[in-house]
This record gives sequence, structure tokens and C-alpha cells, in this order.
Amino acid sequence: MSSSIHFHFELHRPGFTLDARGSLPARGINALFGESGCGKTTLLRSIAGLETGIEGQLLVHDECWFDSFQGRCVPAHRRSIGFVFQENSLFPHLNVHANLLYGWRRTPRKRRQKQPDQVIEMLGLEPLLLRNCTDLSGGERQRVAIGRALLNSPRLLLMDEPLSALDRRRKQEILPYLERLHAQAEIPIIYVTHDLEELVSVADHLSLMESGRIIRSGPIEEMLIDTGLSIATEENAGALLSAEVEAHDEQFKLTRLIFPGGSLTIGRIDKPQGARVRLRIHAKDVSLAMERPGPTSILNILPATVLTLTPQGNSRVIVSLSVGESTLLARITRKSESVLQLRPGCKLFAQIKSVALHT
Repeated sequence: MSSSIHFHFELHRPGFTLDARGSLPARGINALFGESGCGKTTLLRSIAGLETGIEGQLLVHDECWFDSFQGRCVPAHRRSIGFVFQENSLFPHLNVHANLLYGWRRTPRKRRQKQPDQVIEMLGLEPLLLRNCTDLSGGERQRVAIGRALLNSPRLLLMDEPLSALDRRRKQEILPYLERLHAQAEIPIIYVTHDLEELVSVADHLSLMESGRIIRSGPIEEMLIDTGLSIATEENAGALLSAEVEAHDEQFKLTRLIFPGGSLTIGRIDKPQGARVRLRIHAKDVSLAMERPGPTSILNILPATVLTLTPQGNSRVIVSLSVGESTLLARITRKSESVLQLRPGCKLFAQIKSVALHT
């Protein structure tokens, strides 16, 4: 994936310094992840041209949008950016359909990237078109806000914690639509979040931020299993895998998936043979055995090799496992590490108690 966004921004304020540089892919969802106050929103606003006092450079699709050293700054309104905020900014006097068409009608025909029907279908907005925006739930309003931003035909879409104002139920309502956006995005999207489960549902590429700096960037699948990063030792840490539907077991309502480490069986999903899906296997849902267990209720047991052991606090260890061409994580106690006499290179079996489907 070639890079289309290159930036280096510096900003100094009392108690905070932004010194962020990086390159982001030409399409897909690029997540900025980190704790509150680490500079994610400031970086996003710098890309949008909304921050003052910034020094540095910004190139988007090989065009210079900002260069403080040469005195160049494309104004925010000319940067062809869509922006979805934490709180939606819909026009309350217009219904959903009129909100969606507001920017689309003002976009020259030759610049229109998507037709309204495409966006309405992708975000499931058809039942809402004649509703007043004031009568929508929080999740519905955010879906409309995303749709309106896409119909402005931006060259870059920025999303600043769009789900942070929603409760867990409303987040679960909108996540399937964001997963669909992840699969169909044709422009680069920069998505700010500090919610790990939200992150793995939507992102292709991940940039970790700490104290105003980007400390590491890369494909999300690689970043999540890097035990040198704090993200791989969090409570809900785990691996993200790409898999393919191999077959369905209609008798027991199960689906068999294949991935570069073998096969996995999950509850029946409504996907055709050959369809691609993303799977999340949490470290807490992987247990280890030195010998293949006898009869057990656990359906997914895979041969594995220990790669690394990383202490987590005083009582637990994160074990990185090679499973075929894939890597999984397991969280076990230090006592279990001692009893099993684990070390890099050990051959054992990974028992996967649960698999989460993300797309």
C-alpha cells in the first residue's frame, strides 16, 4: 500500500508538545490510538488546518498542503477534507435526506465519488431518510454525519472519536456500519480512538501515540501482537487474523474457517464459501497444554511453538505463539509458566476457547 499522507508537525504549548511525524497509506482506515491527552485530536486538527502555531509540513497525494518553512498553507476550507466530530453537526432544520444531499449538490459533477444511493445503502440509512435529525438516536445521527461527509466527496476523511459520546449499546449499533466502511473505503480515513475493541473493528493501519509523538506505525495485525508495545499487554489484548470461509456444518450450525495457521470452527455465519472475514482471538481466551487434550468441549486446538514470554505485572505472562504462519497471544499465570516449564522453542497446543468475528 503506497503512502499518500506525509506529515511532520511541531507545536509547543504550556504543558504539552506535539512532535509528530509519519506516513499513512493511500486508502483504508488509519487509526491514531493512545490515551486521552496524548495529542491525537491535535494531530488530526493539524492535518485539517484548524490548529494555529504549527510548524512543519503536510503532503497529501503528493500535493503540499502545508509548509511553514516556505510559508505555504492551504486554508482548511480548500483542503477537500471531510470531518466527523465526537458530536455530530447535522443541520437540525433539515431532515436526514436533505442533510445527506447538502454537500453532494454543491460538489461539481466531475468530483463526485459516490452516488447518494451507494452511501445510503452502505450505512443503512434508507429507513431514516424522512426523519427529522432531532428525532434520531446518537448512533443514527453519527451514521448520517458519516454519510454526509462521504457525499462531500473528500480526498481525506477525518474522524475524531465518533463513538465516544455513545453508550455501549449505541456503539454496538453503529460498529457493523463502520466495519462495512472499512471494507469499502476508497479514500484514506484517519480515525482517532482510545477504545481498543473499536480500533480492531475498523482499522487497517495503526499509529500509536504517546506524549505528542507517534512511537510506532504499521499494519494493525502486526502491531497488536508486538509484545514490545503496551497494546499487546492490555487486559483485552489479542491477535487479529484474516480468514476464509471453507465450509458450513448444517447439522451442528457451525462454520469452518481457514487461515495461515490452520482451521477454526465457529458458530454458523451467513457468509458464502470463499468469503473473507476478520477474527479476533483474545489472549485471555487461549490456554496452553503440553500434550493434545483428550475429549473436550473446546473445538479449536492448534499445535503451536512458543516465540517469546513477556512478564505482565507480578503474576501473569504474555506468551507469543507461532501457529503456522500466524502469531497468537496467550495470557497465563507465572505459576503455569513454571509448571509447564515454558521457554522459547517449546512445542505445545493452544486451546482457543472463543473467537470473535469482526467482519
